[in-house]
Amino acid sequence: MMDQKFSIPPRRPSIAYFSMEIGLRSDMPTYSGGLGILAGDTIQTAADMEVPMVAVTMLARKGYFHQELDAAGRQVETPDLWNVAQHLRRRDEQVTVLLEKREVKVRAWQYDVVGMAGFVVPVFFLDTDLPANDQRDRELSHYLYGGDQRYRLCQEYVLGVGGVRLLRTLGYDQIDRFHMNEGHAAFLIVQLLDEELSRSGGKKIKPEHLESVRRKCVFTTHTPVAAGHDKFPMELVRKVIGRHKIWNIQGELTGDSRLLNMTYLALNFSHYVNGVSRRHGEVSQEMFSEYRIEAITNGVHAATWTAPPVQRLLDHYIPAWRADNFSIRYALSIPAEELWEAHTKCKGKLIRTIAAQNKVRLDPEVFTIGFGRRATAYKRADLIFRDLARLRTIAAKAGPFQIIFGGKAHPQDEPGKELIRHIFEAAQRLEPQVRLVYLPNYDIDVAKIMIPGVDLWLNTPQPPHEASGTSGMKAALNGIPSLSILDGWWIEGWVENLTGWAINEKGKARTSRKIDSVCASPRALYDKLQDVVIPMFYQDRDRYLRIMLFALALNGSFFHTQRMLQEYLLKAYMQ
Repeated sequence: MMDQKFSIPPRRPSIAYFSMEIGLRSDMPTYSGGLGILAGDTIQTAADMEVPMVAVTMLARKGYFHQELDAAGRQVETPDLWNVAQHLRRRDEQVTVLLEKREVKVRAWQYDVVGMAGFVVPVFFLDTDLPANDQRDRELSHYLYGGDQRYRLCQEYVLGVGGVRLLRTLGYDQIDRFHMNEGHAAFLIVQLLDEELSRSGGKKIKPEHLESVRRKCVFTTHTPVAAGHDKFPMELVRKVIGRHKIWNIQGELTGDSRLLNMTYLALNFSHYVNGVSRRHGEVSQEMFSEYRIEAITNGVHAATWTAPPVQRLLDHYIPAWRADNFSIRYALSIPAEELWEAHTKCKGKLIRTIAAQNKVRLDPEVFTIGFGRRATAYKRADLIFRDLARLRTIAAKAGPFQIIFGGKAHPQDEPGKELIRHIFEAAQRLEPQVRLVYLPNYDIDVAKIMIPGVDLWLNTPQPPHEASGTSGMKAALNGIPSLSILDGWWIEGWVENLTGWAINEKGKARTSRKIDSVCASPRALYDKLQDVVIPMFYQDRDRYLRIMLFALALNGSFFHTQRMLQEYLLKAYMQ
């Protein structure tokens, strides 16, 4: 039985982890990008560390979307259908939520994440596609982040309220901490408040009820971008969800009785709130100055994101690295030529995959740059194309290079789609001096091939909009250095000419970790590529290999979810 697997040791917290998206496998397209991948890595690490956790998310029967790109770079979205029953186990238990005065049945599908020693963290995917439900309600578990405001509001209510109710029905009635991974899950507060009122027999919300809910809740905010904070008009909220005692006080809590801001709902009812890097914590504190915002820098699941050739190398030289990610610091003792041999295998696999799937032949001897991020304006995948003539000059003077891109634009993000088209246009104009490839449908499997196979990981967000960024962490675990604007995690991981390079103006190098947006010009990017990175790759390979080793040893041994989850346990779950 599931409850037998989820035994709670004495004096240890039990944690319910709520996230709208969770990325566990490519053939389970229940994630859109970094938020979902982080959730999946967190859950896998909880299983490895035997942390008593249970996870709740929404089922997306048609996925986020499958991305196809035509010859001009126009994105075409199609449903990403998958066989739910093939991967998940259906639970018969059901609960009911009210939407627009209709009873909506909610059930769950279970996926067991198994840790290194066999410990299980169950993940429950909430499903409304039941015959008893109205067609509008059945479709709530079809698309991740699909539809209009009403669709999103209904999904989030099912996740928060339906998720807590289903946990109770499944026997999880001793949860100490409810962790909201972004504000999408904040409606769980409504259900917890109802439980407090029912337990006390009260009809009016009192301060002790609020405080009891706060003690149970943890909130992680992931974005300093306004569009990342869901807001719903109260008129719509009352129409869809109905009247609730919490709406009588939410105006005084948030300062706006006309708008329900999910981030403010989570902020007001959480005893611990954090951003996902030190810099993001500072930015969030400025955005929400009336609240205390801490910081826990993200990490990645080391064994998941280390490519097989690098895994074998670590297994040989650091046998305990999977159980103790901190021991990856001993990678400095690995012979550089063996790391290069492992990297060459990764690069060969990437180039063969591109040749087979994209019909493009890249040169394995040529310096290869990778950029794999969600295609949205502030991530600025096109920053490198601001001066195509300069790129041709760099290729002629410093050495040839090729660039591989990947990333989806949200179906409603027209600037993001235009960005992809701009990259395709640049690719045509740069041929044959610089070769560009855009890999369609960037997902877990594509990332596992792409990231370890490039020679450099590029990141060019508009500061301070990068909350953390975990792709560069995955690169580091494979010995791939980063060239990045100083924002998000890179402010902490950057050691110039040792773990990679910062994109900053000549003569304005920073010794402090307090960075501002001056470090963001395309000229600085071009200078670093032409004067430092590419010449080192071709002319001083031993030094480049030393940087690869330090990227693995320093950043790989710190920016992992073992360290991250330990911080959550000490700072958030056990307080």
